[in-house]
Amino acid sequence: MYTIVAGIDTDADRATRIAEEIAGLPIDGMDVILAHSFGKNPEGASIDQIGSAREARDILDSHDVEVTFEERSGDSATGIISVADEYDADLVCVAGRERSPAGKAVFGSVTQEVILNTHRPVLVCGN
Repeated sequence: MYTIVAGIDTDADRATRIAEEIAGLPIDGMDVILAHSFGKNPEGASIDQIGSAREARDILDSHDVEVTFEERSGDSATGIISVADEYDADLVCVAGRERSPAGKAVFGSVTQEVILNTHRPVLVCGN
């Protein structure tokens, strides 16, 4: 079984892009773990309450791809990498967003952090 961990945030367009890219991969027998990190979660929300995660799951389900939800608390990049390590993922999938170099310096980049801090292959779905 080929295991993919996909980082999902609250943006439906990015989640849809990730799900469609994964569904289009020429791989038989995929397990996809949709991972979301809550920065702060005092209400105790879970990933299945995130609309973008449900949309990504529905797209993958329609392509007969097995989907699991995983959630973490804290930094998004660290959460994605920890899920990938836990499942010994074959691939990590994230969606980039358009940011200026100054914006990346000020706000950071989850995609860049994932690429730099994992030894696993990373698929970046563009805009």
